[in-house]
Amino acid sequence: MTKMVDIGEKNVSKRTAKARGEIKLNPDTIVAIKDGNIKKGDALNTAKTAAILAVKNTPNTIPLCHPIPIDSVEVKFDMNEESISCECEVSAHYKTGVEMESLVGVSVALLTIWDMVKYLEKDANGQYPGTFIEKIMVVLKQKE
Repeated sequence: MTKMVDIGEKNVSKRTAKARGEIKLNPDTIVAIKDGNIKKGDALNTAKTAAILAVKNTPNTIPLCHPIPIDSVEVKFDMNEESISCECEVSAHYKTGVEMESLVGVSVALLTIWDMVKYLEKDANGQYPGTFIEKIMVVLKQKE
């Protein structure tokens, strides 16, 4: 049997979670992102917007997640020569945590980057041998 967890008796408290992940890209793609030379536009700003929307819509993506009134979402990116890392921190005053929201935010941000640069990442056979998303994890979970 599948059911949503009953949180009716829990107290409202401030909940914060931060997730992190990374996308591995070709060095030339990283340069194109830095230089603003992506055909679809600004990859990082688009990914940030996508992450925020994903956080707010987590219960529509993961069936048994409670709808949570989100207080804030902060999305940050860090680039090196071969990858972009993303952190998504989510806060809410509610009865249950926001770690799934932060994980969904990171995942969608990284997928959005991939979508925006995929034309640069394909090999001669149309495959993505050097492109992958990894290390998605919760790095902070707080309840105050």
